[in-house]
Amino acid sequence: MSLDAGLTGAATSPAETDLALRVVAAVRRAAGPGAQAEAYVSHRALALTRFANSFIHQNVAEAVTTVWLRLHVDGRTAIGSTTLTGPDGLADLVERTLAAARLCPPDPAWPGLSGPAPLHAAGSWDEATAQAGPAERAARVRDFVAAAGGLECAGFCRTVHRSTGFANSAGQTAGGRSAEAAMDGIARTDGADGVARQAADRLTEIDGAALGARAAVKARAGRHPVDLPPGRYPVVLEPTAVLDLLQMLARHGFAGKAHHERRSFVRLGEAQFDPAISLVDDPATGGGLPFDAEGTPTGRTVLVDAGRSTALTHDRRTAAAAGTASTGHAAPGSVPWGPVGQHLRLLPADGWQSASGGGPAAGGSAALLGGVERGLLVTDLWYTRILDPRSLVVTGLTRNGAWLVESGEIVAAVRSLRFTQSYPQALAPGAVLGLGSELSRLPDSWDDTSWHAPALHLADWQITGGATG
Repeated sequence: MSLDAGLTGAATSPAETDLALRVVAAVRRAAGPGAQAEAYVSHRALALTRFANSFIHQNVAEAVTTVWLRLHVDGRTAIGSTTLTGPDGLADLVERTLAAARLCPPDPAWPGLSGPAPLHAAGSWDEATAQAGPAERAARVRDFVAAAGGLECAGFCRTVHRSTGFANSAGQTAGGRSAEAAMDGIARTDGADGVARQAADRLTEIDGAALGARAAVKARAGRHPVDLPPGRYPVVLEPTAVLDLLQMLARHGFAGKAHHERRSFVRLGEAQFDPAISLVDDPATGGGLPFDAEGTPTGRTVLVDAGRSTALTHDRRTAAAAGTASTGHAAPGSVPWGPVGQHLRLLPADGWQSASGGGPAAGGSAALLGGVERGLLVTDLWYTRILDPRSLVVTGLTRNGAWLVESGEIVAAVRSLRFTQSYPQALAPGAVLGLGSELSRLPDSWDDTSWHAPALHLADWQITGGATG
């Protein structure tokens, strides 16, 4: 077997693909031609510059190569992994995984392996970002702190790059690379925090000064907050808050396994959302790779089209159960939770542009405030937890700035609020009063992925108390 002819140039990762081929060959020698095997190899290099009290206090970097092996032999399936990529480590991986397969129960739902297929796109790769050093990240931190004008600052600037390879005994091979940069910072004054975040394919696109200025404006506007009673309020959610909606919808709504197990609210073919809502998962626009952990090519998956739920994210196993095809959303070790979209993009209003700075209402939300008679502007949702997965009722807190809006104008900062809200209900037909025209690309706090969101003006959001209620 050899690399796919279409995988040439910067998108390839021949070392990782060669490693995957060696693992598959070792399985064939150890278990015979009847064994079905797939190997996924990922080299991930993360470099992080942290700052607090307006000073850099940590520069860390790690680079790890992990090999995942899944094999199906005698009707049984097992998965193993290792970070030991020498001959002894790979031999041990094959031996352990074969031994595990013999102890596993039969797997009648085994979906088989991905056959040879060309990739639809290459990963986003920037050599300068992949090789960026601490000084280049520190420059963004310096600009952030300087632009904050003396406010206390904290956060991080990171660069990450991945090289991946795949091979299976059905003849599919693939390789790809991607690189990404991100910055997330806060500015603080008088107990009020302002936040600004950005992700990009290239470190040169990260504007520390613009982010620092935005965070400082929001922090100063958040001083002297007032209490607000519980109730139902119209809200303008900034992109940083919309991010939580996208993550919850991806992980607990449009995930194929959740839907198959009837833990999801999604009803395919129905107009469950306002016509203004169109939602896609597109790894090509979020630093993703051109294939998944099963070797399936990735591409654009339309989850919601003008309010109508149209698709789920699938790997081969959930797709077989649903009688459809994989959408390329298998991840290493994802069997317990299933295939999940990690590059969601909520399409903004027509004529969108990249988000830029502004006052307390940033990221395209300022234009939406004019339609608010009395409601809230919310920067962040955090510490969110699901109360009812079937209706996706979520409770959580506001963070990093919330303001009372009257007659289209911000009149006061508001203390942190607790909300309890069904996310699908908040986006239901007639509930979306407006979308921002600026699209923000935001980093994930827990993983090196990114999400795209505009601001949202929603008719109804349930506030159930303060931060302690």
